Amino acid sequence: MGKFSIPILGLLLVCCLVSVTEAEYLKYKDPKQPLRVRIKDLLKRMTLEEKIGQMVQIERSLATPDVMKKYFIGSVLSGGGSVPAAKASAVQWVQMVNEIQKGALSTRLGIPMIYGIDAVHGHNNVYKATIFPHNVGLGVTRDPILIKKIGDATALEVRATGIPYAFAPCIAVCRDPRWGRCYESYSEDPKIVRAMTEIIPGLQGDIPANSRKGVPFVAGKTKVAACAKHYLGDGGTTKGINENNTVISYNGLLSIHMPAYYDSIIKGVATVMISYSSWDGIKMHANHDLITGYLKNKLQFRGFVISDWEGIDRITSPPHANYSYSIQASVSAGIDMIMVPYTYTEFIDGLTYQVKNNIIPISRIDDAVARILRVKFVLGLFENPLADFSLVNQVGSKEHRELAREAVRKSLVLLKNGKSATYPLLPLPKKAAKVLVAGSHANNLGSQCGGWTITWQGLGGNDLTTGTTILDAVKSTVDPTTKVVYNENPDANFIKSNKFSYAIVVVGEPPYAETFGDSLNLTIPEPGLSTITNVCGSIKCVVVLITGRPVVIQPYLSTIDALVAAWLPGTEGQGVADLLFGDYGFTGKLARTWFKTVDQLPMNVGDRHYDPLFPFGFGLTTKPTKY
Repeated sequence: MGKFSIPILGLLLVCCLVSVTEAEYLKYKDPKQPLRVRIKDLLKRMTLEEKIGQMVQIERSLATPDVMKKYFIGSVLSGGGSVPAAKASAVQWVQMVNEIQKGALSTRLGIPMIYGIDAVHGHNNVYKATIFPHNVGLGVTRDPILIKKIGDATALEVRATGIPYAFAPCIAVCRDPRWGRCYESYSEDPKIVRAMTEIIPGLQGDIPANSRKGVPFVAGKTKVAACAKHYLGDGGTTKGINENNTVISYNGLLSIHMPAYYDSIIKGVATVMISYSSWDGIKMHANHDLITGYLKNKLQFRGFVISDWEGIDRITSPPHANYSYSIQASVSAGIDMIMVPYTYTEFIDGLTYQVKNNIIPISRIDDAVARILRVKFVLGLFENPLADFSLVNQVGSKEHRELAREAVRKSLVLLKNGKSATYPLLPLPKKAAKVLVAGSHANNLGSQCGGWTITWQGLGGNDLTTGTTILDAVKSTVDPTTKVVYNENPDANFIKSNKFSYAIVVVGEPPYAETFGDSLNLTIPEPGLSTITNVCGSIKCVVVLITGRPVVIQPYLSTIDALVAAWLPGTEGQGVADLLFGDYGFTGKLARTWFKTVDQLPMNVGDRHYDPLFPFGFGLTTKPTKY
């Protein structure tokens, strides 16, 4: 026996090594395996705790590596303005995301987390990122090719900071400008909103021709998972009150608010976010028929459905009054990932209890987790969970700023040009003795960008990020011999004591987001209106409106020589000057109806009683000037 012991031991050792190697082969980690095989293999290995962890999205500020590991957290987000540090660089963002990711990877199964952020007009939380015009302006362009390019640029800047998931686009159809989120909507017309879903292949990449309908698609490490939001009817609430009730027939809901979701799903959108609002009194976060019945079953959507921020809490009134019911109603309705974002232990404990007591079937949990894993596999997170610094120079790149400037040019609408058509004021002459630039928004980058910029509500002033104000754009465009005088709110004496050739008055709304922007009067706050009256009553003037929607302007129209709707143009104010001075011509056509008085609202194109100040599709044009 003794003389055979060494070879036998060796043989046993080889057998052990082979069996260990075989045991270590995990199908879910093999990118050559079909998607469904990887999902099935991983799902069968997961405990209930690991599955429920995947369904949880928590705020960045709580996402320590220990929390990620202990609770098997599946996703993390930055709320509006939640950043690793003030004016953080792309490198700092990558380092933060990777640190959180390492916590997720240290779990038993090493399932990567997915980090999401609101990148709704460029990578808007990030210092020095390119801020594109808000959707209200982009709808004016009616240019899906441009929108796709913006999606492509946004994806690059988001990936540059180590983030693979953007909560965009908002495909709301805003039917009432009193809504504080109307600037997040491309148009009141579902046809324009449908065309603008071309931003999805910009963000995610072009879906291959042979793709199965409803299965999400992301093309690689320079693309991000997109999110069509807010499902469904968010833009149709009564009086435009945010998070309120949308009263419309089922056919109306499907014909106005649903069509852009068809297009998004056909284009492979990875996720859909549910709306805070209700339809005919039923909270969307608890609407099984529309989430599971329609979105998942009828439209065959195979990505994951995510709640909005504390969205399940708001199923009850007051919010969080009966959290166990909120958990049951939302998960049973078909929501897969819950943006908790703070009370994650309460959510985990509550959902665990309900599954263990057969209140929610394990089949519903398995469906949710399979969908979340599907998006993570499609994103390539299992192969490349950690970001590198290779794209950091994409943030605010010259090419992206030029694209944003083009978008500004195409988004402006010329509503009036001269007291009569025979004597147009625009384009303005670059060579003039003295020019007045006035108004609260002329030298205010923050107001120019609007809400969802650096912070959730946006900021005033010029210290928030890098960009060009309209005042600076004017100064850099006029002839060197032209004297530009800036006075934010000049009085009559100042205007009379200076012989100005003409004036550019830039006024509008302050930055706002969501409910803070709800307005029943839609008036330009003071001193904006006084500036219009003082300046335009004395000299030839063009008024540039910086607003997230149409506002009350009819009482002042007769004193204004030329009127431009510039919406919320973002960081590239030079695009405004490009048109004012004729380097390019005005081409934009209203994608929203401009009302005379708020008493007319809601009023949309096609309504029986349609009597607007400027109709949907209106927009004067100019030809470029050859200097």
